Amino acid sequence: MLTSDQNVPQPGESPDMPEVKLACPRATKNVRLRLGAEAQLDFPPVLNGIDYLLSVVTHLQPDTGGTPRDLKYAVLHLQAAAEVLLKARLIREHWSLVFRDLDTATHESFLQASFDSCTTATAVKRLRNIAGVTISEKDARALKDLAETRNALQHYGLTHNARALEARAAKVLDFLLGFLAEEALIPAASEHEADAWAHAAEYDLDMVRDGVTAIQSFVTRRMNRLRGNELKDAEDRTVYCLACQQPALLLGDDDGGGICHFCTGRWPARDLIEVYGIEAGWDSPGRYCPNCSCPTLIDGMSFADGKDTLYCTSCHTRPVPADLGRCNGCGRHWPTNAAHPDTGQILCPKCQGKSAEKKTRSTSH
Repeated sequence: MLTSDQNVPQPGESPDMPEVKLACPRATKNVRLRLGAEAQLDFPPVLNGIDYLLSVVTHLQPDTGGTPRDLKYAVLHLQAAAEVLLKARLIREHWSLVFRDLDTATHESFLQASFDSCTTATAVKRLRNIAGVTISEKDARALKDLAETRNALQHYGLTHNARALEARAAKVLDFLLGFLAEEALIPAASEHEADAWAHAAEYDLDMVRDGVTAIQSFVTRRMNRLRGNELKDAEDRTVYCLACQQPALLLGDDDGGGICHFCTGRWPARDLIEVYGIEAGWDSPGRYCPNCSCPTLIDGMSFADGKDTLYCTSCHTRPVPADLGRCNGCGRHWPTNAAHPDTGQILCPKCQGKSAEKKTRSTSH
C-alpha cells in the first residue's frame, strides 16, 4: 500500500505520467506505477493481521492449498495473525503493554519498534486483567496450543495430523474474527482517503469469512457423518480429542485409551494420564480411583454426553463428583455415603484400618 506522500511525483517523474487502476477491488484510488522508484512497505498492524488470516484460509482450503507445505504456512501465519491482532488491541489500551518487560518501556523505543514484545500468553493475560477483554478459557487454551505448535514447527520440526491442524485452526480463526468485531479493531470506513486501509481490511475480511465458513463446513460435515456411524449411541464413551479438539475420541481400548475418529489420532491411556496428570499434579491423592484404587483417575475430560464425571483408565468407570467427598485421612476421592454417622468424617478402608489400629494401641496403653 502506498501512502499519500509516496504517491506524489518523484524526481524524474512528471505529474502527467500515465496512471493505471489496479485490477483489484481493494484499490480505492488510482496509483501511479513508478518504474525504478524504491518500493515502500506500509501495512497497518490490523490490516497486516487480516492479511495473515487471508493467507491461512488460502493455505487451508482444498482448492487453493491443503498440501503439507500449505499446512506449515497456515500454522505459521495463523500464529502471526494472532500475535499482531492481540497486540494491536493492547496498543489501543496503552503502547507500553506490548513490551515484554514493562519496566523497560519507553515511548522512543516503541516508536522505533526497538524492543522485545510480550508473548501471546502474556498478551492474553494483559488483555483480560488490564484491558477488561473477555477471552474464555477455551479460546485461551486454543491460542496457547497454537503458539506451542508454531514453536515446535519453527524450531524443531513437527509431525502432526493434517485434519487435527485444520480443525484447531478453524477454532482460532473463529475466535479472531469475533475478536476483530467485538473489539472494533477496524474503524468505520468512509470515502475519505485516510480510511483506504479500512476499505482494504473489510474486503480481505470478507474473503477470510468465506474461507472460514468453508473450513467449518468441512468440520461439520465430517462430525455429522461420524455421529451417525462410528460415534452413534456412544456419547457416554466419547470425549474431546486433545489434538483436534473435536468430540470424537472414542474410549474403549483395552488399556483405557481410545482413538479419535475425526483426526484418527490414537491416545493410549498412559498419554491421557500424562496430560491430565500434569494438570492435576502427579502426587495428588485425587488420582486414586474410588472403585479400583488405581492411580489412574482423570479429572477434566469433557464427555460428549455433557455429564460432569471423572474417568478411570484402569476400570473404565466414570465416578460422579457429586457423589464423592475426600477421605479425611489421605485426601483421595471416596463416596459421601461412607461418612461416619456420628462424626461425619469420610474415611477410605485404608485410613479406617489405620484409625482402628491407632485406637487399639491407645487403649492397650
